[in-house]
Amino acid sequence: MALPLMPKATAVWLVENTSLSFDQIGEFCGLHPLEVQAIADGEVAMQMQGLDPVANGQLTLDEIERCQQDPGARLKLAKEALPITMVKHKGPRYTPIAKRQDKPDAISWLLKNHPELSDGQISKLVGTTKPTIHAVRDRTHWNTTNIKPRHPVSLGLCTFEELEAAVARANRGKKVEVAPPSAEVETEESSA
Repeated sequence: MALPLMPKATAVWLVENTSLSFDQIGEFCGLHPLEVQAIADGEVAMQMQGLDPVANGQLTLDEIERCQQDPGARLKLAKEALPITMVKHKGPRYTPIAKRQDKPDAISWLLKNHPELSDGQISKLVGTTKPTIHAVRDRTHWNTTNIKPRHPVSLGLCTFEELEAAVARANRGKKVEVAPPSAEVETEESSA
């Protein structure tokens, strides 16, 4: 079960402003009922400012009233308070300065091992520019003597799934070559 933001501060507010049982508050905040009782007695979190779960959208007043009327009921976190799943954005991503020198190595590895990848796909995978890719390919890069082909996944510039997806996309565009039927088959059909 998801816990509220700042559970102890939320428990302080619930103890001070509601008539919920220690069990209800403890279960909602992920605390032991004895710890909630210690908060109520002033032994724990004496100087702590309470955090209003209604004001920050973690609970509704209806939910608190429902649980106050039924001691067996349990508080439920509001759906709006549940964290939103992270969506990976498409676009340029930040590469730390320490890893920027590894980009030409990754480009060299991709050019050597996956020539089917377009410059645009390499650019998106590694997070570089097309002129840099051309410079590595033509060996006109300013640091050509020190470039060693290294796997971009091991360098941390992309994930294995991203690399596999890019290779699959590149191979999808290629036509599958079908061997022409042999001449023997044609002569047998024509003689029949």
